[in-house]
Amino acid sequence: MADVNTASAAFLATIPSPDQGVWHIGPVPIRAYALCIIAGIIVAIWLGERRWVNRGGTKGTVIDVAVFAVPFGLVGGRLYHVITDNQLYFGEGKNPLNALKIWDGGLGIWGAIALGAVGALIACRRRGIPLPAMADALAPGIVIAQAIGRLGNYFNQELYGAHTDLPWGLEIYQRYNPTNPDDFLNGIAIGHVPLPDSPVHPTFLYELIWNLGVALLVIWADKKFRLGHGRVFALYVAGYTAGRFWIEMMRTDTANHILGLRVNVWTSILLFAAAIAYFVLAAKRGPREAPETLWSKDVPRDDADSASGASASADSETAEPSETHAEVAAAPDTVRDSAADKATEDPKPDAEK
Repeated sequence: MADVNTASAAFLATIPSPDQGVWHIGPVPIRAYALCIIAGIIVAIWLGERRWVNRGGTKGTVIDVAVFAVPFGLVGGRLYHVITDNQLYFGEGKNPLNALKIWDGGLGIWGAIALGAVGALIACRRRGIPLPAMADALAPGIVIAQAIGRLGNYFNQELYGAHTDLPWGLEIYQRYNPTNPDDFLNGIAIGHVPLPDSPVHPTFLYELIWNLGVALLVIWADKKFRLGHGRVFALYVAGYTAGRFWIEMMRTDTANHILGLRVNVWTSILLFAAAIAYFVLAAKRGPREAPETLWSKDVPRDDADSASGASASADSETAEPSETHAEVAAAPDTVRDSAADKATEDPKPDAEK
């Protein structure tokens, strides 16, 4: 009886893994990993849209940018994973076609950001808006999307660390797939038979929490210092890579090494240094971009004003006096009177939404 109680206490002191990460509705597989990626994209677009409008941009621009950036980012993320972990797909006994099975997991954030930026650049040029400003609006949503995506690793029982006796250790179980014994990813845990190293460090959880902290830091810094010209995005990259460095060192999954360090550790070091350098140098470009530079060229100015709405007025409330006076002077009489009335009320800037 004592042994049973001890085992129960040990189980309750750890985090159990899901029995499976794939469910089937008839012949259609429903994958938790894919659902997490989709949920993250939706959140990133929603938050990015609100931030873009609050900065003075025209409504609907973020969705247009996402049409280009998301597919480019998915391709880039998969390419990075396949290139840096090529031994999983190429060589004796490997099937190169598995490199196309993105639904089985395997996306490198570095490749997703790099190629996603290419897609965003195409969309921004079509709209006539600056890419750095769009990157600043999207940055917090991107890192929150990464946090949501890490839940997919939880369902897939992947990207964890070494054995641990800490209370938040993750229990990982043997999964069985009767149609393909080697395909544990699509299997089901029967009887909750633990793997030899279980429980392990839930490094996916460490990164999830870290990413949410980075999102809060970026939003706070952007509000307090009115960052612009890509500095918000640079702060996100620096914050994320600082965490990814030590979390990557804890992971035990197969990875290629350079000079004794995992490839992603070196990538984190280089990107952290580049992000800090850009953050410092971009400060010389002056204050945040003026709201009128964020209007899409294919949207009439009157429509852009109404679409930006409260966001444009929020920016004008904290603008330099010369900028505010110029905008009022150029406005119709009714708008000028309204602006004068608002100026006497001394309102406070809108909070970040």
